Amino acid sequence: PWSEARVAALQAEGRPVFVNLTAAWCITCKVNERVALDTEATRALFAARNVALLVGDWTRGDAAITALLRRHGRDGVPLYLLYPAGGGEAALLPQVLTEATLRAALAPP
Repeated sequence: PWSEARVAALQAEGRPVFVNLTAAWCITCKVNERVALDTEATRALFAARNVALLVGDWTRGDAAITALLRRHGRDGVPLYLLYPAGGGEAALLPQVLTEATLRAALAPP
């Protein structure tokens, strides 16, 4: 599960962190999971890049997730964030994901 402390700990370990803020009732979230996140290609990509995947469930309106959404100018889910290994601010990914978008976001510099 997502928490700010968990993101910081994983970054300190030198791992990039992908945060998926979602909700059970979010149709866009479910489509993104099906076509981009829960695929063999994405699982292989995350494994190859040692990406930690954290999920924040906003189904019941968790206050900490609401605060994170607002910090990124959002009023709802989905929100996808990619934190770099070693620390630093997250890159904001589009609300509609594809495997290609994820590959590009995780491409080596």
